Amino acid sequence: MKKARSRNRPSRARPETSRERVYAKVRRIPRGKVATYGQIASLAGLAGQARQVGYAMAAVPSSSTIPWHRVINAQGRVSMRREGPGGSIIQQQLLEREGVVFDGGGRASLARFGWKPR
Repeated sequence: MKKARSRNRPSRARPETSRERVYAKVRRIPRGKVATYGQIASLAGLAGQARQVGYAMAAVPSSSTIPWHRVINAQGRVSMRREGPGGSIIQQQLLEREGVVFDGGGRASLARFGWKPR
């Protein structure tokens, strides 16, 4: 006699994509803090693939609820968005509204404003 299969087995969820893992990490960055592309790559299991994080951030529309503006480069500067130079200005303004301060060279102090996840 065959055993009856349980109908209450958990369904197999599709695996998260790299981009979904990146967005999940970016959503955790608190207001007034920033993370680097490389930091997000490491947290998302993509160590050494900061550029992939950059591609994922470039795909996020400015109107998205993903706080794309909190991801900056390793020098503490905002990077160019596909909207052109205006996108960088918008990113810096959004960060400044959250209390992130930029010096005369357009850098935010990663020591002061860098996100340190627990």
